[in-house]
Amino acid sequence: MNVLVISVHPDDETLGCGGTLLKHKNSNDDVSWLILTEASENLGYSKEFLTKRVEQINDVSRAYRFKRTFNLGFPTTKLHTVDFSEIITNISSVIQKVRPKIIYMVNRSDIHTDHQVAAKAIMSSTKSFRNPFIKRILMYECLSETEMAPPLPENTFVAHVYSDISDYIDRKIEIMGKYESEIQDPPLPRSIENIRALARFRGATVSVQYAEAFMLLREVF
Repeated sequence: MNVLVISVHPDDETLGCGGTLLKHKNSNDDVSWLILTEASENLGYSKEFLTKRVEQINDVSRAYRFKRTFNLGFPTTKLHTVDFSEIITNISSVIQKVRPKIIYMVNRSDIHTDHQVAAKAIMSSTKSFRNPFIKRILMYECLSETEMAPPLPENTFVAHVYSDISDYIDRKIEIMGKYESEIQDPPLPRSIENIRALARFRGATVSVQYAEAFMLLREVF
């Protein structure tokens, strides 16, 4: 089975569905990774950071044993400045290459503007009449982005689907550790302690040790 996970920024995939991706690989599914944005010196990032980021992406790709990794290279934190049709065209091109049965994507109401633009573009790129091979689309949550959205009804992340990652939580956290610059100290949201706590909370909701939660956008069966 072909699976595509879409990250707006590297680390979204691990925070949102790292354990589930490991489950897919354990089931011998072909998992591909699409990254939409890229840091650059023009955006104020140092050469040292950029070199390390490339190494991190390669390390993470190997850790998950992704079949293919795509990077569209749009400017990070500036996705709203890119022509929207260009984003859709590039995402659609990758979807046609991978032909995924399942897509994992960022939540449409995350506080980060990049995530909001990306979610809208992804939904425009996954229309069923153009992509009948897509049978399931799931939005994942990202610590420091999903829970930080304004507490309005339209921004609520309502979990419909849960993935038991009890056997994969330690490996997920180990992979997250590769993103050294993204790990925070408690009580900040992206601490290892809070990553485990969220998985524990989601697991308690469905009576398993650890879980990841998703909002279901489409399912065809």
